[in-house]
Amino acid sequence: QVQLVESGGGLVQAGGSLRLSCAASGRTFSTYAKGWFRQAPGKEREFVAAISWSGDSTSYSDSVKGRFTISRDNAKNTVYLQMNSLAPEDTAVYYCAATGAVRLFTSSTRIDYWGQGTQVTVSS
Repeated sequence: QVQLVESGGGLVQAGGSLRLSCAASGRTFSTYAKGWFRQAPGKEREFVAAISWSGDSTSYSDSVKGRFTISRDNAKNTVYLQMNSLAPEDTAVYYCAATGAVRLFTSSTRIDYWGQGTQVTVSS
């Protein structure tokens, strides 16, 4: 059974940092693009960041560019999201995603696998 399992969420004060991890099991995702989406209460799920299977290309939403960094370790089948300078508007459930359909993504239309989500809450 293929699974993406997120960890690292929690409560942090504005200006603080968190590092999310997404570990994959059930198959190797070394040739899959991976990334993160988030969904705040009452809002649609939105793209946050993505990384190509080799790690040589990344994409970010404008709202997190310069504050968040995505990386991956294919030997560990894991993708990370380092989040710095967090603000209350970053509060959301963060979802890990993976696809073998495209090299890099900025939307959810080609996603093959989703994680169950991890809550990130930023207090002001």
